[in-house]
Amino acid sequence: MQVKNNMDKNSKETTVQETKKVRNITPVDLDPAQRQRLIAKKKKLHRRRKLREWGLFTGYLTPSLAGVMLFFFLPLLMLLKTSFQKSSTNTDFIGFRNYERVLTNDAFISASKNTLVFALLAVPLAVLLSLLLALLLNSGIPGKSFFRSILLNPMMVPVASVVLIWQVFFSYNGVINGWEWIPHLFGHDKIDWLKSDQAQLVILIMFLWKNLGYNMVLFLAALNNIPTEILESAMMDGAGAFKRFFAIKMHYLSPTIFFVAIMSLINSFKIFREVYLLTGDYPYDNLYMLQHFMNNQFTHLDYSKLSSGAIIMCIVMIFIVGGLFFFESKFDADVEE
Repeated sequence: MQVKNNMDKNSKETTVQETKKVRNITPVDLDPAQRQRLIAKKKKLHRRRKLREWGLFTGYLTPSLAGVMLFFFLPLLMLLKTSFQKSSTNTDFIGFRNYERVLTNDAFISASKNTLVFALLAVPLAVLLSLLLALLLNSGIPGKSFFRSILLNPMMVPVASVVLIWQVFFSYNGVINGWEWIPHLFGHDKIDWLKSDQAQLVILIMFLWKNLGYNMVLFLAALNNIPTEILESAMMDGAGAFKRFFAIKMHYLSPTIFFVAIMSLINSFKIFREVYLLTGDYPYDNLYMLQHFMNNQFTHLDYSKLSSGAIIMCIVMIFIVGGLFFFESKFDADVEE
């Protein structure tokens, strides 16, 4: 056994020495023929290694790529094809007539305006308020665990329960109208909140109530990842709270702000679920969202019009998200400078 171990040890030492010799060989030490053979061998080994890496990469990527192609790109291509047809059963090519029908439709225009107004109100408020709450809880106030739990509770409440709560509070004979000073604030004795000009405000409150807790947790995690030694150095140099926030914290918070903005934008388009359960297919004018339009076209079996509307929404969302990416990159560049 000892003899075998010594032989294995000697063979390993020999291999190491040979490898070192090969590594120490340079093309300058060889004649032209040997140099060409060495270069060709190195190229062959390089190609073989690249081929093996490509095979591993392709093997890991293929299942995910196949799923994306099957469940995303293929339906998208089918949707694009349907948008240029006369109907789902009549495959006659009619060009951009379906897009013209959608863009000149009063319901689509109204739904687009309402969705845009809601997103412009909801997304900045969701980002700003959740950031302020995170800064408040990160400042070391007493009972911050209790407040954090309160703000996270809406995430655990089912949508049906939320809808029932909002109906109890904001119906014509609800709790809010029972407070005498609230209706008089708007110049009425009683307000049917979900069928009035304040309907979008009610939905905005619901949106913020549901999403602030999640956004706040993201900001808390980002604040805790800021190096404390940098903040302490800035404080020793005489930087005030505002200076430290905008010069240091914003640099580390910018990726989280961007992510929260994207998630809030997506969630603002998903508010249809709550609005639909509260008001049905055809709500008050300022609550008629793009998803209402899509849902109604689906129930009317107008798939060509529905496909055109979906493609238009997809293009608009690409531009919006692309704009957010652009501003985020510009902001990061300005901060780094």
